[in-house]
Amino acid sequence: MSREIRLSVEQGGIRADRFLSGALEELTRSAVQRLMEKGLVLCNGKPLLKSGKLEAGDEITLSIPEPEALDVEAQEIPLEIVYEDEDLLVVNKPKGMVVHPAPGNQDGTLVNALLCHCGSSLSGINGVLRPGIVHRIDKDTSGLLVVAKNDFSHNRLAQQIKEHSFTREYQAVVYGGFSEDSGTVDAPIGRHPVERKKMAVLQSSSTARSAVTHFSVVARYGGFTHLRLRLETGRTHQIRVHMAYLGHPVAGDPVYGPKKVITALRGQCLHAGKIGFLHPRSGEYLEFSADLPEYFKSFLSTLKEK
Repeated sequence: MSREIRLSVEQGGIRADRFLSGALEELTRSAVQRLMEKGLVLCNGKPLLKSGKLEAGDEITLSIPEPEALDVEAQEIPLEIVYEDEDLLVVNKPKGMVVHPAPGNQDGTLVNALLCHCGSSLSGINGVLRPGIVHRIDKDTSGLLVVAKNDFSHNRLAQQIKEHSFTREYQAVVYGGFSEDSGTVDAPIGRHPVERKKMAVLQSSSTARSAVTHFSVVARYGGFTHLRLRLETGRTHQIRVHMAYLGHPVAGDPVYGPKKVITALRGQCLHAGKIGFLHPRSGEYLEFSADLPEYFKSFLSTLKEK
């Protein structure tokens, strides 16, 4: 069974996917495009392409399939919940926890824990394996992320991320010293042309996407620098790639750092310490902080400050 939505176009000249994602709060633009690819969006009875331009008077019909059954097990895993209401929750994810199931990581993930805590009250926009997941942080990055309990909240939060109005501030320890106290990395990121599991700065590639990271020095140590970083965009591995691009990879990073990894860190020394956003329903600005975890503070204690 599927749900059918009918819309009439009053003003022409707009791309179909943009019109539909704006007219339907529960669907993101990417979700609309997926429906189009499956032939589930018709214009005047004919399949509609995402790049097609609409004309005034066009009649649009969308067939929304029933959500797929979620084949992910709910598991009673402790969660550090910083905030929760009927629309969302903010979680402080520990280092080492995978956000959503994937081949090789079918259980023990944040999603498994959320299914136990929230039951069926999670958004479905990102698919059956990622219920409620609006944005993600890497397995070995600790810190805050927001989870949506319904599609309305998911869509509103995702829009803020897209518009760069969603605050995401990290702290990291990176190799080397900085002569400047602050700066910005503005360098596009795309899939590495050879090592497909990695990302890279690609200055002249049509597949790379704009990526901007702002940084400031918290403290300088012999051979390392403690940085505070603010994301303007949110590309995969953005901070790790940008820091490596500058010649200052994140300490402990096994992918973008030096071959001789600091194994005691068990992954990159990177913590999502602050997030802020407008509440999707009330419009109130909310901001949350998470203290540096023990692994991060312990590593700092081994360094000699300049």
